[in-house]
Amino acid sequence: MAHYIGVDVGTSSVKVVLIDEAERVIASQSVALEVSRPNPGWSEQDPDTWVTATFKAMDALKRSNATELSDVKGIGLSGQMHGATLLDEADKPLRPAILWNDGRSATECALLERVAPNSRAIAGNIAMPGFTAPKLLWVSRHEPDVFKRVAKVLLPKDYVRLKLVGDYVSDMSDAAGTLWLDVAGRDWSDTLLAATGLSRSQMPRLVEGTAASGTLLPALAARWGMTTPPVVAGGGGDNAASAVGMGAVKPGAAFASLGTSGVLFVSNASFLPNTEGAVHAFCHAVPDTWHQMGVILSATASLEWLSHILEAPAPTLTSPLDPKPTAPSPVLFLPYLSGERTPHNDAGARGAFIGLGHETTRATLTQAVLEGVAFAFRDCLRVLSDAGTEIDRAFAVGGGSRSEAWLAILASVLNRPLDVTKEADAGGAFGAARLGRIAATGDDPLETLTPPPVARTIDPDPALVGPYEEAYDRYRRLFPAIRQVV
Repeated sequence: MAHYIGVDVGTSSVKVVLIDEAERVIASQSVALEVSRPNPGWSEQDPDTWVTATFKAMDALKRSNATELSDVKGIGLSGQMHGATLLDEADKPLRPAILWNDGRSATECALLERVAPNSRAIAGNIAMPGFTAPKLLWVSRHEPDVFKRVAKVLLPKDYVRLKLVGDYVSDMSDAAGTLWLDVAGRDWSDTLLAATGLSRSQMPRLVEGTAASGTLLPALAARWGMTTPPVVAGGGGDNAASAVGMGAVKPGAAFASLGTSGVLFVSNASFLPNTEGAVHAFCHAVPDTWHQMGVILSATASLEWLSHILEAPAPTLTSPLDPKPTAPSPVLFLPYLSGERTPHNDAGARGAFIGLGHETTRATLTQAVLEGVAFAFRDCLRVLSDAGTEIDRAFAVGGGSRSEAWLAILASVLNRPLDVTKEADAGGAFGAARLGRIAATGDDPLETLTPPPVARTIDPDPALVGPYEEAYDRYRRLFPAIRQVV
């Protein structure tokens, strides 16, 4: 029986999953990663830690599942998007990778849009500090010696791919997050590359997420006991790969991801940009398909921040709230700890608690954080609706989906049912494995990427929908007022 592997190069960890021909998860391994924040608003990682973590996870999988690894036919890659990984001519990183949640390049975003006034029409997105292109402008202005030595720019998963297959390749969904892609045409834009002083020679070649990008290097296949070096699929950015895992590839299919960042994702049959609402419009990881996303920068990162401040593990904080709150928290929380994308596009935005009193408890603050993130998702739903995209229900994925309280809050704030599957915690890694299977078999993705069985559905609580609507109205009024003084 053939098996397939998915590798997800996340921000907080690298996760590897092993599935069989029936797409059952046989085993998984995870290796933690650390983020460096050398200056306020900065976020960086050493690219080689992604490779070390990937190899460590694969080695562990070899020890636990050697028989299954021997007949792996396909590998798929997923990864955190936008990270600027700058390589010299010897393929050595020139500096730490600048990550998706790094806010240093706000000035360069404005500069890029002045130099390329048609950038939004080509890329389908506003220039935001999270994207890759403004990061390279920042490097060219602040680290010119580094910029002069840039031979290749790769995204995080594609740097790992380089070490797996020995070639520079990216897929359409991840490349769409660079701000260098002609998203409608699914090709690099010479105009946008020139606006940042780069050329196609410094970019990886592009393949669809379901296509082969190469085969695993023979030495690695031998290291992991694989009889024949498996094909490595193009893969996808983490959100597109998660959508593949959820079977969200047909128009209207949606998911809400409670990961380090938060994403409300919906698949589209055509390219549908809406830059006014700071909606992302990207290529999907399957051919001839696109998607829209509302993105918030600090979802579970908000809860992790509170966990650090209160010196208590996140599950300890959320457990008193389970299975669901009976009323909104009297405290409101703005989750803009590292700026915000949708709908504000404001790298300088910062978080806040409003309504603190002597009676405020740890549980009150925890609930406020969960609700603040849910209200940010509601902002995303609102601007997607403004763009003419309606979402009737969504899958819930990501680490935050393991909290019953958070799911109950989110369902009631969105006033939409949320479906949970048994693969919810596999996320992008499971979707990557599915892409690896298609690259190996050549199966039709729209026919075979069906949604996994729904284990349960969390419906909105009619008693909470109204109160949360009122709390959301207060939440929306807070940001413009606070932004004047922060």
